[in-house]
Amino acid sequence: MLSDSQKIGVALTGLGVLFMFLGVISFFDAGLLTIGNILFIAGIPLTIGTQRTLGFFSQRSKLRGSICFLVGISLLFCRWTIIGMLVEIFGILNLFGDFFPMVFAFLRQLPIIGSVLRNPHVEKVLNFTTSSPMLPV
Repeated sequence: MLSDSQKIGVALTGLGVLFMFLGVISFFDAGLLTIGNILFIAGIPLTIGTQRTLGFFSQRSKLRGSICFLVGISLLFCRWTIIGMLVEIFGILNLFGDFFPMVFAFLRQLPIIGSVLRNPHVEKVLNFTTSSPMLPV
């Protein structure tokens, strides 16, 4: 069961993602993207806790993603929206890339989206993008 602060954190994170999506489809509107980032950044610590958030973003393996994410946000604040979003997306992929296979596995269980994701052509693309590189050993 989620506590009240976790519920607020999930709501803030969801609203942040919604505002970022609206900012992107509004031709990179700086105001919407900024509001989305602020809500997203405020929602993450409320959802998982401050110590776990700092621990996640300060991991040595995720340091490049954290720096890119913060630089992208600061570029958005300076109204360099397209460059800021590209840098931020690179940071998000580095930070949260490990979670994508789990998210796709969850989405495959949903009724309508799951049937689309289980399509052989879509499944081939998803398996290609989420698989770890094979080492020639």
